[in-house]
Amino acid sequence: MMGLAKHGDLNLTARELKRLEKERLKQEKYFTASQWRLMWRKLLRHRLAVISFVLIALLYTGALFAGFIAPYGLEDYSGTYSNAPPSKIHFFHEGEFVGPFVYPYEIAYNEFWEKVFVENTAQPYPIKLFVKGSPYKLFGVFKSDVHLFGVDNANLPPGKDEVRVMLFGADQLGRDLFSRILIGSQVSLTVPLLGTFISFVLAVVIGGVSGYFGGLIDTVIQRIIEMISSFPTLPLWMALSAAIPPGITVTRVYILITIIMSLISWPGLARTVRSRFLSLREEDFVLAARIAGVSNFKIIIKHLVPGFMSYLIVDLTLGIPGMILGETSMSFLGLGMRPPATSWGVLLQECQSVHNIANHPWKLIPVLFVGTAVLAFNFLGDGLRDAADPYK
Repeated sequence: MMGLAKHGDLNLTARELKRLEKERLKQEKYFTASQWRLMWRKLLRHRLAVISFVLIALLYTGALFAGFIAPYGLEDYSGTYSNAPPSKIHFFHEGEFVGPFVYPYEIAYNEFWEKVFVENTAQPYPIKLFVKGSPYKLFGVFKSDVHLFGVDNANLPPGKDEVRVMLFGADQLGRDLFSRILIGSQVSLTVPLLGTFISFVLAVVIGGVSGYFGGLIDTVIQRIIEMISSFPTLPLWMALSAAIPPGITVTRVYILITIIMSLISWPGLARTVRSRFLSLREEDFVLAARIAGVSNFKIIIKHLVPGFMSYLIVDLTLGIPGMILGETSMSFLGLGMRPPATSWGVLLQECQSVHNIANHPWKLIPVLFVGTAVLAFNFLGDGLRDAADPYK
């Protein structure tokens, strides 16, 4: 019995030693980890930020594969489906399971002589995967006409309008709102991203020069920043948008809107960069780089900017929602993207009438996508800010 007890104690001690060794290695790995790895670990513990990151990834995936996922093209319209409500997806026809399908809409009128849509339940039209439809260019390069899903119109009688599946209903011209939201996200999600990148470069360069050199240069740059920041946002948008000549191509309008957004948003980040440079330019490692003959440009890019890159990333993440709202507002007011191009702001132009919203509430669905994108970026920015804080 004594031998068994001693043998058990030895086994317990070995397990304890193994556990202590694992804890030691874990602590050693933690204390020797880089700043980026520590930020990543903290970010993964922020559940709301992780969920927001997943939502953002889904939104950008939808924008990237919009032509494939959308069942219809940007210019596909149907007079029969003008202001049609969202399609009802059915699975059973006359008590028999036939898979997902839709019934065609027929136009009728109620007692107030208002147009209403009634389903004709005589013939189901199945929803199939990988159907052929309007041609598009995947990634802007590869031509294709295959869509993820669509309605099988093989049994459609001659001369009858095409049966459509419209998950989010249709607009005034009978165009599928779901397809237009996906295609519009290519503008509403990329313009803020590119605009933020341009404003980031401007802020780092201008704010870095202001904070690093100081003196007269700093004074002049700060007065310019104060002058730009003093303008109200909406009149400044209107003034810059008025400079866009009419009749130019959609691509040029996209580029000009991106430049307008970036020219407005860089002053705030430039001040953040300047304040960090003012606190870091007198540090010993900067003085050592100067004595070693390193140029000012290399000191800024290789020594100063990486020292607070995590804070810049947080500011960038928190700045993207403002640009999303800015692009949406500009397009909603007719100052940004214009038809035939589309964006979430262009889609919301039909919501300017209260009567239109009351009769067709599904036209407000783009607001849900705008709100989701803005909140997701805000929550992700909060998570990055907490992860970048060395005292948490």
